[in-house]
Amino acid sequence: MIPARTLLVGSGRIGSRVAEELRRAGGEVVALRRSAASDSDSWQHIAADLSRPLDEALPEVDAVVVTLPPGEQPDFLAEAVSRVAEALPERPARTIWVSSTRVFEGYSDERALDEDDEPRPRSERARQLVDGEVRAAELLGATILRPAGIYGPGRDRLIRQVLAGAPVDHDRRTNRIHETDVVRTILTMLRAEEVPAVLHAVDRRPATLGEVVTFLADRLGVPVPPRGEPDERRGTVLDGTRLGEVLDGLAYPTFEDGYGEMLAQRG
Repeated sequence: MIPARTLLVGSGRIGSRVAEELRRAGGEVVALRRSAASDSDSWQHIAADLSRPLDEALPEVDAVVVTLPPGEQPDFLAEAVSRVAEALPERPARTIWVSSTRVFEGYSDERALDEDDEPRPRSERARQLVDGEVRAAELLGATILRPAGIYGPGRDRLIRQVLAGAPVDHDRRTNRIHETDVVRTILTMLRAEEVPAVLHAVDRRPATLGEVVTFLADRLGVPVPPRGEPDERRGTVLDGTRLGEVLDGLAYPTFEDGYGEMLAQRG
């Protein structure tokens, strides 16, 4: 059963799609966002800038889904979750904090990483994500969802790179997840009686960047992009076993499935 009322903190593509599905299933949605509400949105909005304390208390909700990206200040995400927690009248039954597999950017070994591996951030954005995860778990008992590289309609940067013939690091290890499967995972976690403390959202086909661009170039009928300078960050391989235990199958199990559909829709 879906939560009766869900607070969405951040209303990007993922948050908006989750809101649409919750509304379609009969749930009430409240969205906390910095910008003005879209005329096409059919749910309640609260305007708030989470870089500052909230002016008003938030309504009582059954669940919270946070899809905030890192901000300009190093402590933005940790402070944002603190402000949300302070403004809620009580701790919700379920909170999902959407982070990123970027938190593993400091690993260089080739073994598959799973949810038991500790984050190893290197960049400021990754450190922000880790700080946000820790604070969300402490204050809201949040489940941490870490999607890998999200792609799908409107997320076609790699396709455009291939069409432009831009050089890429063919040997870089990569992981992906289709936007639809991220949304399905969040909705499943909201409905489930029990959820893991940490979950990686990755498909079943980790691949080198070279494999992905070769597939795209073949389907597009263009030359395979040349090899660029090797990236010092060789990427990681992520184990999606736990996701398979939570989600009843992926809509797009591999990048060939997802990108294949995207290319077919290009005509």
